[in-house]
Amino acid sequence: MSLRTPLGRARGLGSAKEGSSHWWSQRLTSLALVPLVLWFVFSVALMTGADHVQFLEWVQSPIVAGLLILLISVGLLHSQQGMQVVIEDYVHGEASKVLSLFLSLSIHVVLGLTGILSILMILFRG
Repeated sequence: MSLRTPLGRARGLGSAKEGSSHWWSQRLTSLALVPLVLWFVFSVALMTGADHVQFLEWVQSPIVAGLLILLISVGLLHSQQGMQVVIEDYVHGEASKVLSLFLSLSIHVVLGLTGILSILMILFRG
């Protein structure tokens, strides 16, 4: 028997017992993506007509490389969380749901590692 009120026990808990933290995480990642995507779009637009060497020099800037890594990380985290919600809501059958969640997470991790390692290779190798 608990001495907490029903509201106290339920506060912050959704049907999956983690509701508010997942909801807040999605909102914060979407908020972080707004300036990152705007920066990326304007930066790439300003590079119209640049050749391959100029693009590599741009990525070799530590600030640009850091922002690109942040964009990839936050973007893929936001995407993975969104896919998780869609899978949990629309995939029926426990085995299918678990497999879909595993595949989604695996794909997002592989994409993230590939993108981040690519940027680091450009940054340190040239």
